[in-house]
Amino acid sequence: MTYEMTELNRESRMGGLGTETTDREVRRIDLSDFENRRSEIADELWSAATDIGFFQVVNHGIDIGEVRKAFAATENFFALPDEVKARYPLKKGFNSGWESMSQVRPSIGTPDQKESYQVTRPHMGDLWPTDDELEGFRETILDFEARCWGVAMALLSCFADKLGFERDFFAKAHDPSVTSYQSTLRLLHYFPLAPDTDVAGMWRAGAHTDFDCLTLLFQRDGQGGLQLCPGKEMEAQEWTSVEPAEEAITCNIGDMLMRWSDDVLPSNFHRVKSPGLNDYRGPRYSLAFFAQANRDIMIEGPAGKYPPITAEDYLYQRVNANFAR
Repeated sequence: MTYEMTELNRESRMGGLGTETTDREVRRIDLSDFENRRSEIADELWSAATDIGFFQVVNHGIDIGEVRKAFAATENFFALPDEVKARYPLKKGFNSGWESMSQVRPSIGTPDQKESYQVTRPHMGDLWPTDDELEGFRETILDFEARCWGVAMALLSCFADKLGFERDFFAKAHDPSVTSYQSTLRLLHYFPLAPDTDVAGMWRAGAHTDFDCLTLLFQRDGQGGLQLCPGKEMEAQEWTSVEPAEEAITCNIGDMLMRWSDDVLPSNFHRVKSPGLNDYRGPRYSLAFFAQANRDIMIEGPAGKYPPITAEDYLYQRVNANFAR
């Protein structure tokens, strides 16, 4: 059996409903006074990450006003007519541009019920809406992306400490000033559902792992749906809902960091379920920053468990393993 088919079968097994549990803790970690508390924070991050691969951070340094501004820009973009958004189509392989109902997870075999607009700095070119269409959008989103990069690098510096790398190891590997930069900010809009819509077999986002090093997810209060399932519980499919909170960033380890850590840091499954009959059924917006190393960076763990591979080749491998047929 090929590696690709092994991965497809692994993900396809996650397509069932599963059992929701509430006793698993998604730890909330306070980043205030970061430099003076670095050792304590690093210990907390490491403990949470090696346990379930997910955690939330608060007092992270991004002002709530800036988060709300980015969400407002996101809503305004998705409110544009489809024919306008279609002028800025997704560049496949470059994570840039707009797509809608086009991501089909092997876990469910049907399109995710969402649209997205992806921002990867070196590849945006003419993919920005004009100021006539959306005044100030580009500046707002680029500013927010830079703020996300700063938080992600602070968190990754703690993992660098724990893995025995230089403290700025991951910041150098995610350098936004060069054309090989491939970290991505994704604006997401999950479509509203009518009160009587049957959601059987429908998912806002099917079960998957992220391909990057570290994901930062911003959610709005009351717009839930995110669930996680640590790999050790994959067979039982015990899912835990992650409560959204405007002041918290939900973070998870991605496949790239799992490989870079020689599998010490787990990249675990998560999904966005469709709302039940008594749940909020309006539109759901979220903002996800995917910190993934520059294309030419070599990924090699401290123990050398896997052969070195460039970040570009690794992401290509992961995409093929999850979406090839």
